[in-house]
Amino acid sequence: MTRIIRSRRRTVGLEINEEGQLVVRAPLYLPESEIKAVIRRHQRWIENKLVELEQRRQKKRPKSFVAGEKYLYLGQEFPLILSPRPKPALAFTGRAFILSGVYQNRGKELFQKLYQRMARAYLRRRLEQLARLNGFKFKKFRLSSARTRWGSCSAKGTISLTWRLVLAPPEIIDYVIIHELAHTREKNHSRVFWNLVAEHLPDFRQRRCWLKQNGFRLNII
Repeated sequence: MTRIIRSRRRTVGLEINEEGQLVVRAPLYLPESEIKAVIRRHQRWIENKLVELEQRRQKKRPKSFVAGEKYLYLGQEFPLILSPRPKPALAFTGRAFILSGVYQNRGKELFQKLYQRMARAYLRRRLEQLARLNGFKFKKFRLSSARTRWGSCSAKGTISLTWRLVLAPPEIIDYVIIHELAHTREKNHSRVFWNLVAEHLPDFRQRRCWLKQNGFRLNII
């Protein structure tokens, strides 16, 4: 929703308030068509500000590990169910996460361990598949706990991927993996490197953009 505030000002000002509403401050007699044109020209800025607002909101809302909370896996959200049984402490059924009420106060620790196990299996398998399908070779796979560095490739060909990637959609995981596999041939981010990435993922820019805008969602736990 957009709110327009007119006053004796000469220019148009835009801001996003804490409710996520676009506030437009405009001159008294400026036609609405011109106001809409300004909004269209600044659409990218507006979208970025909304992402920043959501990031701030998420940081203010740490997980409480209560029934009904949603947790990501491969880009989908699944509800948390509390179980009266002591075991298993935490499990994923494919439809929900089940946390024993006995271990509710250890929710963060248990989720991290479960995600790490799930990530180790999924990321290793997908890395091997994409390397084979696209003609890349790597030395070995390492799981990391990095918060913002999604992946890396060492000079010796070891590819590291953060376990947090397992929260992202599969196509985003594939982008990070192809990115790192491309580094087994091109060590820098030259034009040759990006051309290599584009050869295997023509839409890599959209996937990279998703990661820039939504990467904070992978750091909630």
